[in-house]
Parts: sequence; C-alpha cells; structure tokens
Amino acid sequence: MICGAEIMVKCLENENVKRIFGYPGAAICPFYDFLLNSQIKHILVRDERNAAHEASGYARAFGKPGVCVATSGPGATNLITGVATAYMDSVPLIVITGQVNSWLLGRDVFQEADITGACESFTKHSYLVKDASDLPRVFKEAFHIASTGRPGPVLIDVPTDVQNQAVESFEYPQKVHITGYKPRTQGHAVQIKKAAAAIENAKRPLLCCGGGVVLAGARDELIAFAEKSGVPVVSTMMGLGVMPMDSRLYLGMIGMHGHKNANAAMGAADLLILCGARVGDRAVSDPQEVSSSTKIIHIDIDPAEIGKNIAVDIPIVGDIKLVLRSLTAQISYTAPAEWVDKAVKEKEAFISLEEKRASPDGYVEPCSFIRGLSALMERDAILVADVGQNQIWAARNFNVKEGRFLTSGGLGTMGYSLPAAIGAKMAKPKRQVVCICGDGSFQMSMCELATICQENTAVKIIIMQNDRLGMVWEVQKNKYRRRSIATVLNGDPDFVKLAGAYGIPAAFAGSTEEALASAEKMLAGSGASILVCRINPDAPTL
Repeated sequence: MICGAEIMVKCLENENVKRIFGYPGAAICPFYDFLLNSQIKHILVRDERNAAHEASGYARAFGKPGVCVATSGPGATNLITGVATAYMDSVPLIVITGQVNSWLLGRDVFQEADITGACESFTKHSYLVKDASDLPRVFKEAFHIASTGRPGPVLIDVPTDVQNQAVESFEYPQKVHITGYKPRTQGHAVQIKKAAAAIENAKRPLLCCGGGVVLAGARDELIAFAEKSGVPVVSTMMGLGVMPMDSRLYLGMIGMHGHKNANAAMGAADLLILCGARVGDRAVSDPQEVSSSTKIIHIDIDPAEIGKNIAVDIPIVGDIKLVLRSLTAQISYTAPAEWVDKAVKEKEAFISLEEKRASPDGYVEPCSFIRGLSALMERDAILVADVGQNQIWAARNFNVKEGRFLTSGGLGTMGYSLPAAIGAKMAKPKRQVVCICGDGSFQMSMCELATICQENTAVKIIIMQNDRLGMVWEVQKNKYRRRSIATVLNGDPDFVKLAGAYGIPAAFAGSTEEALASAEKMLAGSGASILVCRINPDAPTL
C-alpha cells in the first residue's frame, strides 16, 4: 500500500525534479513528511508569493518547469500574484497546494479557499484531486501541459485526506493522452511559403522578436535567419538578449520605453516579421503606429495571440524554432543595403546621444552605471530586473551577450527580481546572477535575504535608492502638476546596516565612479552582496 502524499513525491522524482520552493502548513504536512526522505531539496521561502517567483526564476534559467508548494487558505492565496506573474510571461510552473479535507469543501472551514476557482483566469489548467489513485495521471498531465505549446502554470490542489488516502500500488504513466490538447508545432507549409515570398519582395523588412523566441529556445535559429537575410532586428522587453545586442543588425528595444530609433524603424518598415510577440500596449501602444501599408507576418505557437492586437497578413501557428528553420532554408534574400545602413546609422546616432547623460554630484547616473556594469559582467551572466524605473534603465542599457535578461513583463510585478534571482542562481549556480531593484520593490521581498543566507546563494543585489516610487512619482510630477501623494518613501531602513544584520557584505555609492568600483569588487566576491546606489529622485526614466 502507498498513500497519496508519497505518490506526490514519487511523481516529482519521476519528473526528475531536484528543487522545490515552498512554505509548509498543516494541510500540506503529509506531503512534506514524505518529502523529508526524498532526493528533492526543499527551499524554504519567507513568503509564499516568493515561492512562485523563485520557482519562476528557476524555470526560466533552467528551461524546465519550476515547482512551488504551499498550504491551504492564506498559503495558497499568497501564491496568486506569483502564479499570475508566471502566466502573463508564459513560464512553466507546477503549483501544488494543500487543501482542507474533501468532505469539508464548501463549508468555509478554517483555512479553506477555493484556489482552483481563484486562479482560473491565470493558470493554463488546474486540478482539484478527489482520489489518490488519480495523482500519477494528474502529475504527468500537469508537467506535459505546463511545458508544451505555450508554457504556463498548472495548479494541483490536493485535500489532506487525499494525501493520506491509501492505494494499492504506484505506477507512473509513460505517455500522456489528453483529448483536445494537441499543440501545433509544425507551421503550415503554404503559410511559410507565402511568408518567404513576402520577404523576397520586401524593400524595408524588419524582424521583431518577443519572449516566445526565448521560450521556444530558438535563439540560434533567429540569429541564423537574420545573418542569412541581413534583415534588421528589434525586440520587445521580453525578447531582449535573443539577438546579440552588439550585433550590427540589432537596432534596440521597441515600445513606450524603447529606443527611439527602433520605434522609428517599426514605423518605416514595409514588412514586419513578428516572432513570439503579443504586441501588447507597451510594445505598440497604438497599432496605427505601424504603417497601414506594412505587411505583417506573425509567428506564434498560440493561435489566440495571432491578430489579437494587430491585423496580420500572413499568420503562422507553430513552434518558432521549426518555423524559422524552414523559413531560413526557403529564402535566398539579402535586405537592401540602403535600408540597413540607414537603420544602423540612426541606431549609432541614438546611442551617441544616450551616452552623454550626466548626473548631479552626489548621485549615481543609472544609465551610465548599468552600461558600465554590463561591461564588467561575464558573457553568460543573468540580470534580473524588477519593475519601475530600474527595469527601464536596465532594459535600455544592459548589453545581454550570451546570458539572459529576466523581468516581469506582462504583469509588471514589483518585488519579483530578488526571489527570481535566487531561483535563477539555484538553476545556474556557476553563472553570475545580478538583481537590480528599486528601494520600493526591494522592500516588497527583502525577507528573502534570509533564504539567501540559509541556502548560501551568491546573488548580487543592486538597490537603486531614490527614496521614491520613482515611476509613479514621475507620472504625478508630469501629469498631475507635481501633486505627489504616497510616492515618497520616508522611513526606509539603512540598507547597508540591514544587510549587516543578515551577515551580507554591503556598500553604498554616491557617484557613478564609486558605484562601478564597488560593483567590480562585488562581482569578484564569492558570496552574496548588496550595493546601494544613491539615485537623484528626479532622474528621468527615459
């Protein structure tokens, strides 16, 4: 005989799960009891929301579903923000929650919450398990759903009595068959042929890569297409780092916080190839900004995304890796030199202008600092940016070489960067992992410094301290006649002393030169460390 809780652990072992992130409670204790003697390492977070963020960072760096776990009621509901964050950025997660005994469901008993109902709009699928014998099938399906097609979080809610329920034997399924779930991977041959013909006839082609290229692991295929065709490339924020940012063909990030020259190229193109980009309002605030005469090819594995935000001429549903391979093989095309040269010159002029920024004495100039930081970091380093001004400064100025740029793009979740960086570092322990956050976002997840200490995780943390909720402060200043409210962060701790309380080395910088010197020392160190950069409260986002 074997009980449901032991089956849950064995299912994870069969999926080769090495780490899970969680916070225990009574309703999930049977599972934790069997976890104790397993080969799976449990990472104790200090808030359940951060369990989802850490699992997300782990998944994005590792390339396989991350696993987070919490108890019923408030434990489960605390996960919601992290689950929604993962859903909006198509991150594969397995979310396990304990639940009250099944015969008590619907009675509003202690720590009962309808978590499957609460998460319905931002999970790819969810299960409320009523019979322990269903657990092997449920777990096998959950990992398959989370990691195939367009990835996303899958929730498994298991009542305590089901965890304790005995069944005769355990056998983990080798295959999955889910009626109605058959993600299309091969793009339609006729549509790819149409796309190739459109490219051959283009005079001003432009390729826009989004987060879908990263999720598909299609970086090499996109680079191969760009190098063969000579088509210039722009990216959304989630597509940063797909195309080497020091490549001549890479023009920059598009959108309301993007590079002016990249947005200009979008407006001038006569053919736009969208790869794994949903074209949300931050990327293209008004679809009319793209010329009505521009022909649009849209490649995405999720048919729901194609044409949702912008009219499309040639839709291609399929795995971007496979579609780009086929498209590259079919074209014998070189983008007109006049178009490419003009786009490159506009990029160089924009960069030259950006590099002339200065900051008053006593402050770190954030854009110059991030460019310098980028030069100091290793080629395969991972940068995790939070949300707000720090995110935009990082996205516009950090040079992703062979590493990754991670951030919360879809939901824009403050407090994301520190836990996500912890997860990423655990997935890639030999890589440099740097977290950049504002003083507001840092305080949303600074409890995870304890997790860093407990697990000896060598994350480097940079806090951009301007004593403001900077982006909202800027909106109030520019749009509400400087009528600021609830955006000044009075009462902040001394972050250097706070780091000392955790035994983490820390430094404070009041100039760009001082910040870069401290950053070089920080990166050379073997453990976790914190650098606090004093930023002018009126430093602009753009």
